[in-house]
Amino acid sequence: MAGFFDLRIPFFRPLYRRVLTTAVCAFWLVMELLTGGPLWAALFAGLTVYCTWHFFVTFNPADFEEPDK
Repeated sequence: MAGFFDLRIPFFRPLYRRVLTTAVCAFWLVMELLTGGPLWAALFAGLTVYCTWHFFVTFNPADFEEPDK
């Protein structure tokens, strides 16, 4: 369970995947705000901030390398 929220996996190394993932979370946040779902809006707001922080603010390409076996 420790790696459940770990977004530093090789899948997210390409920029378009990081942008798309963050954009989908932000889109869903807006949809929940427009339809009146405050709980889900808060959840997706946190997820959007979490993705933005890990994918763009503290991004280090070395963190997204395949681990040695």
